[in-house]
Amino acid sequence: MNNVTPFPTRNTAPTQIGFDRLELMRILDLYGRMVAAGHWRDYAIDLGREAAVFACFRRAAERPEFRIEKRPALRNRQGMWALVSEGGAVIKRGHDLGPILAPVERRLMKLVES
Repeated sequence: MNNVTPFPTRNTAPTQIGFDRLELMRILDLYGRMVAAGHWRDYAIDLGREAAVFACFRRAAERPEFRIEKRPALRNRQGMWALVSEGGAVIKRGHDLGPILAPVERRLMKLVES
């Protein structure tokens, strides 16, 4: 009778970070346009405890050309969204997804023009 089990609360940290429907639609829309332009061929999604990552590949055997990362722990600091290059350098970081995808969309416009 001395064992007390605490009642689960909602304030606990989530066990997995993910993309919501609108975020994933926006990312997959960009991915589809890059595939149609012949630039990307594969993608991978990693849903972990600290971050959700969408990686875009030129070929499946290579490192990802870009990684779109969502890290809610950085929401109040630098912003929870980051665009990371193939070498691991952060290209852009911010609070909204739209400006983070802008460098890749600009690159898509250059591909269409030439």
